[in-house]
Amino acid sequence: MNEVYRTIPHRPPFLFVDDIVEQEGDSITTRRTLRADEAFFEGHYPGNPIMPGVLLCEAVFQSGAVLLSGNAGRETGGRTPVLTRIRDARFKNIARPGDELTIRVTLKETHGQFYFLHGMITSAGKKVMTVDFGLALIEEGG
Repeated sequence: MNEVYRTIPHRPPFLFVDDIVEQEGDSITTRRTLRADEAFFEGHYPGNPIMPGVLLCEAVFQSGAVLLSGNAGRETGGRTPVLTRIRDARFKNIARPGDELTIRVTLKETHGQFYFLHGMITSAGKKVMTVDFGLALIEEGG
């Protein structure tokens, strides 16, 4: 987790990446193990807890931010990756407490300070969701 802390400003309870599994060129694979005691499970389908789709998306977006953070050979120059676009989010399976999520993000295109990426989450060999999204690098405090 220390490696993740060095790359993005997110912290618990709003950090949805546990560790970096692998980085290669324009791709990153991260992992997140869902714990039963996470607050969002209390109110999202009590008795049948399901991770909210928006938080699945957030795990992908945070993984993309880690990819752009300079840890993958890019220098962000003190700029922060922020979400600029979400497209074509598709949910295929449910994520529940105890599931280990594997998050894969690939950089598809760059235009100036804008980065366009594709993300996918799998768990136990099954696709959980996919999403295309954009991040921009903005000046801190700006």
